Amino acid sequence: MAVKRWFKYQALKLLRTHGGAAQVAKGFCIGLFIEMFTLPTAGLAFLLLFPLVYMMRGRVAAAFIGFVLGKVIYIPVAVLNERVGHWLLPSHWTVHFSMLPEWLNHVLTINMYLIVGGIIDGAILGIMLYFPVKQGLRFMQERRRQKRRWRRAESQ
Repeated sequence: MAVKRWFKYQALKLLRTHGGAAQVAKGFCIGLFIEMFTLPTAGLAFLLLFPLVYMMRGRVAAAFIGFVLGKVIYIPVAVLNERVGHWLLPSHWTVHFSMLPEWLNHVLTINMYLIVGGIIDGAILGIMLYFPVKQGLRFMQERRRQKRRWRRAESQ
């Protein structure tokens, strides 16, 4: 029950974030995109999140919400990320540093598959969710405006 309540709270925070629906949707999708490929990079997301949100003129609060949602869905999507990484990188491609043990080179190779696949999957997921999030935000903002007008008219 607490998870359901947390998701409702995050959705409410997203709906009430200040700014236009397009800016909020951009921020949300950027946060989701960044999370899809930065988990294997040991937390470099914050180095990418702020400049990308600033350049794309999104909202940071919405980016954090998208980032958190990305963390929640990352484990099921990681399988897809690795598959896409295998499709894109040559089959003979591996990471090999002579000073590292073989098992660590293998882990780095898997992380590269996850990063490459995550960039592609994150971009597709961000583009797919941008328009529904934007339209949903516009709908909810208009509904809130109508409720305010109705309350104002009722009180007079």
